[in-house]
Amino acid sequence: MIVKHLTPILNVSDIQQSFLWFEKLGWKRGWDWGTPPTFGGVCSGHCEIFLCQGGQGGRGTSGYPATFGPDSNEAAEKAVWISLWVDDVDEVHQRCLEQGIEVTWPPTDMPWNVREMHVRHPDGHVFRVGRGIEGQGDTSGGA
Repeated sequence: MIVKHLTPILNVSDIQQSFLWFEKLGWKRGWDWGTPPTFGGVCSGHCEIFLCQGGQGGRGTSGYPATFGPDSNEAAEKAVWISLWVDDVDEVHQRCLEQGIEVTWPPTDMPWNVREMHVRHPDGHVFRVGRGIEGQGDTSGGA
């Protein structure tokens, strides 16, 4: 099998609120379907994520305040985790702070040669926002 494109589908409790959350993160509302809409998509560059209100996967949080480190339990998380590869993790972090987006792990140079931070969607989905640390191997996520 050769995959031509990959589009994750997130189970959300409120599609309109999810559209607004992604806009705060810098994504754009791509489309919606239904009256009222219960399915839709958000876009950033060539990337797209589908949003399905009330179905197609799980959602929810572990109840832990962090998604990495001693104050977390990665195995207890109930929703989807997605890695987003960006040019500037610290710029994304600043935007998240300004927009009131829940940051569950601050920008940190990780031992696997990625500068990484985590944010959590209101339905528990975790986004690992990262960038390879230059000069330390190919960690761009484009393998």
